[in-house]
Amino acid sequence: MNSQLQTMRSITREIREPATSPERKGEVRGDRSLDPLGKSGNDFLFGIGVLFVIVSMTNFSLSTYLHNMPDTSGKPFFTVPAPVKRLFDKFPLTTYPANEIPQRSQSNAANQLFVFTDARGAREGRPSFNPQCLKWQAYLKFVGIGFEITSANNHASPTGALPFLIPSLPTDISNPIPSHRLQKWAIEQVHCEEEQQLNLRFEVYASLLDHRIRNAWLYMLYLDGENFDAVARRLYVDPATSNSLVRATLGHQLQQAARDELLKTSQYIDAADLEGDANGAFEALSTLLGEDEHFFGRPNPGLFDASVFAYTQLILDDTMGWKRNRLGQLLREHPNLVQHRERLLKFF
Repeated sequence: MNSQLQTMRSITREIREPATSPERKGEVRGDRSLDPLGKSGNDFLFGIGVLFVIVSMTNFSLSTYLHNMPDTSGKPFFTVPAPVKRLFDKFPLTTYPANEIPQRSQSNAANQLFVFTDARGAREGRPSFNPQCLKWQAYLKFVGIGFEITSANNHASPTGALPFLIPSLPTDISNPIPSHRLQKWAIEQVHCEEEQQLNLRFEVYASLLDHRIRNAWLYMLYLDGENFDAVARRLYVDPATSNSLVRATLGHQLQQAARDELLKTSQYIDAADLEGDANGAFEALSTLLGEDEHFFGRPNPGLFDASVFAYTQLILDDTMGWKRNRLGQLLREHPNLVQHRERLLKFF
């Protein structure tokens, strides 16, 4: 139970970021539907759902919890029958310690990159289905660092987020490398260039990916009902647990996290506006790339190429199972971005 609830919390960290402005509540215009409860109402229902899941998973009755909740007179609301109380006194709830960092196989001396993927994807080294993971998976390939893929989730990460890497040398697995240190580590390994310092336009264009394209991605994956059922539920919810109640709660939590993230910068969520912003970002990136094979005229792909590829690959990947893919339609209007994705896909 403890691991399942922690998994529920960890997966939503792929959506949420530290707030830069007060959260605002409002309507979702993408499907012209209103959120009648607002954030507080949904939080209340989510809390009730989690309580129900905990009770059902531990086989406790609700009266067991209420028995320990004093009222104003200091007396319990309910009296639990003595035989039942003695039974549960023998089996107290136990909080298990956090999972240890995954252990490396003694016969495996390769760098290990832990990402969101399935068993087949890990065996074959396929691109991760998560943009943040795919960005660093691609970058390490582009700069020539060898590694093997291991399927994981945020709960397995020492920082609470994927990806992270356990290097082959030194063999101290107690000091894994989180994503925000991967570029520095890669530069130390192969002495490649740090693109951010070489080109002042890097951060400007990176913001298009981090905001406009990412926001449209969040809507398409989590808030489009058909896509959520066909893609997000299959990739993130179902593998986390086999319990149907936990799956329902986790699905709600993922969608609410996406709403909260999008409402940080707008009073309401409008699918047409998000798609329009993404289209403008695609046009800017297409102009930046021009007739070059890689961004900023580099002879070899680098971190920015990996950042763009992390979205273009997943948007154009038919195996994702998209039911409605407006971003794919917009992206295909820019042949040089499509060709850029096809060139980089050959690294996998």
